[in-house]
Amino acid sequence: MRPKTHSSLSLKLLLICVFIVFLLLFVLRSSLTSSNVSTLASSGSTCSSQKCNKLPSSVAKSLIHYTTSAITPQQTPKEISVTSKILDKKSPCNFLVFGLGHDSLMWHTLNYGGRTIFLEEDEAWIEQIKKRFPMLESYHVTYDTKVNQANVLIEAGKGTECATIGDPRYSMCQLALKGLPSEIYDTKWDLIMVDAPTGYYEDAPGRMTAIYTAGMMARNREDGETHVFVHDVNRDIEDKFSREFLCEGYMKKQVGRLRHFTIPSHKSNLDMPFCP
Repeated sequence: MRPKTHSSLSLKLLLICVFIVFLLLFVLRSSLTSSNVSTLASSGSTCSSQKCNKLPSSVAKSLIHYTTSAITPQQTPKEISVTSKILDKKSPCNFLVFGLGHDSLMWHTLNYGGRTIFLEEDEAWIEQIKKRFPMLESYHVTYDTKVNQANVLIEAGKGTECATIGDPRYSMCQLALKGLPSEIYDTKWDLIMVDAPTGYYEDAPGRMTAIYTAGMMARNREDGETHVFVHDVNRDIEDKFSREFLCEGYMKKQVGRLRHFTIPSHKSNLDMPFCP
């Protein structure tokens, strides 16, 4: 999730365009709202026309940050557009992101009015980001797996205990993340992005448990469906674990290194196969 520092003119232009579109939509919505200001005032609301038309400070800060920073998100413009199109339809919504990085402010802003939570393995990085962007909600996560255990874990994941639909914190599956904050398990997530933890060297924690847990949270919701995105599927673990536990039958598309899955709730029909 935390990318290498690099410059990308095309990506910066995309981000600027996204925020301009967001701004235009906000102004349009505000103009419609302002036509009802007199009604709001008569009902006791304190909203003035000047206040109702004001750009939210979090959106303004995000716009300023991405137009002036030389640091851009790791995902390409085409990869970002896959998730942004779903957010355009779903926001404000509940968006869970495994990882905290230079794109976090962007995801938070694109889900304006919703709740976006970031799960990060590096406590020092969390504190650093909090100082710069205190509006971001993030939590520290500890992973007890390593990349070099991936082959053993994918075989363990084929056991019946890993196919049983339920709350991951009570699961008997080795791949289930059980130590997350309770609100992570209790929230019905509309979107989940897996772009962490670190997974590019043998002793790194790898994304095996994050991918499995994202899929189980989607299946365990009461109703509806969850959009799950996995980044870096050019790597062996992200490729194999997303196909195995998010299922090729649920995959909507792959753009570059990003895969998009739409996983329905299994709670209303526990006889549904783990994968279609």
